Amino acid sequence: MATRTSHVLISGVVQGVGYRAWVEREATVRRLSGWVRNRRSGAVEAVFSGAEADVAAMLAACATGPRLARVSAVDANDRDEAETGPFRVLPSD
Repeated sequence: MATRTSHVLISGVVQGVGYRAWVEREATVRRLSGWVRNRRSGAVEAVFSGAEADVAAMLAACATGPRLARVSAVDANDRDEAETGPFRVLPSD
């Protein structure tokens, strides 16, 4: 099983709509490690680490997000450093 880690910046109407809690639930279901947090810019930032297919599915899901979100962009960059442990919500940046 190949492991993939992606650093993601999600923009649009993604704060105040339950996006972080949704990401935490979706990442946990997919057994991903990593984190999510709000950025002062109004974006949501996340790191997903796990099986390549599960990370790809999470990135695709982020393009839609929860019902009230209006995602305009999902910018993802793979990185070498893998995250470990349970997925978590970090304090806002």
